[in-house]
Amino acid sequence: MDITLKHISKSYGTLKALDNISLDVKKGELFGLIGPDGAGKTTLFRILTTLLIADQGEATVAGYDVVNNYIDIRNHVGYMPGKFSLYQDLTIEENLEFFATIFNTTVEENYDLIKDIYVQIEPFKNRRAGKLSGGMKQKLALCCALIHKPKVLFLDEPTTGVDPVSRKEFWEMLKRLQEKEITILVSTPYMDEATLCDRIALIQNGKILKIDSPTKIIANYSKKIYNVSSNNMYELILCLNQYPNKYSVYPFGEFVHYTDQQDNFNTQDLYECLENKNLKNITIQKTQTTIEDVFMDLAK
Repeated sequence: MDITLKHISKSYGTLKALDNISLDVKKGELFGLIGPDGAGKTTLFRILTTLLIADQGEATVAGYDVVNNYIDIRNHVGYMPGKFSLYQDLTIEENLEFFATIFNTTVEENYDLIKDIYVQIEPFKNRRAGKLSGGMKQKLALCCALIHKPKVLFLDEPTTGVDPVSRKEFWEMLKRLQEKEITILVSTPYMDEATLCDRIALIQNGKILKIDSPTKIIANYSKKIYNVSSNNMYELILCLNQYPNKYSVYPFGEFVHYTDQQDNFNTQDLYECLENKNLKNITIQKTQTTIEDVFMDLAK
C-alpha cells in the first residue's frame, strides 16, 4: 500500500474535522475522496502531506510515517492544494524552474513526465502565473507538483472552478499519469467525477461512509430511484415529502429524485396523489442510480 491510515482523528476546538478515519490506497491506484465542502478532505490531505499532525491515529505515505519521517515524505510526494499557490509574479517557465531547483532536479531531467501537460501551456511560458486562466493555472500547478517525479500525488479539489472542457482534459491527464505508476489521491465535491476513479471513499462530517469501486457502490444499492417532474418544482417537493410511503426526496437537476419505502410501489397512486394537489405535466420514470444517490442516502 502506498497510503495507509489507521483511526485518524483531528479536531479544531469543538469541531471534529476527522473522526476515526481508516483507509488504504494501493500502489498505482487513482483513489477519490468524495464529499462536500467541510467534509474533512483538506484536513486529511494536510495530515498526509505532513502539514498537520493528527490528534490520534497513525498514517504512512510511500512507506514513511507522517510524523517521524516527514522530510522523506516531502521529498517523495507532489501536492496540489485547492487554492492556486504558485508565485503569481513569476512566469510559467520561472515557476517550473524554481520548483525543480527546490527538489535538486531540472526540468529537462523529468520532462518526459510533464511533457503531455506542459506542451499545452508552453506557448505562454513567458506569461506571469497570475495572468493565466483557471485551466492553465491548473496545468501549471500539476507540472510543478510532478517535476521531481513523486511516488504519490495529492490533488485537493483540482477541478473546482474550472470549465467543463478543462475538467475533462485534467482527468484524461490523470489517467495517463497512472500509466507511469504514480499513486494518485484526488479529492472532489463533484459526484460525477467519482466514476473516473478506481476506488472512492465517500466522506461526510469527518466520517467515511463507504469505500469501494464506483461500480460496486452503485451495484450494491438496492433501492429504486424515480425521476419525478411537474410544472412546479417547489410544490412537487412539498407534496412528495408528504406522501405516506416516501423514503427520500431531493432535487436532482430538472427532476426530483424520489425513493419509496416499498420496492414495487404503485406509481399510479403517486401520480394521482400529485394530480389531486393540482400539479400539472407530471412525469414519473424509473432512473439509473448514481453515486450522488448513494451518497445522499448514506448521509441522511
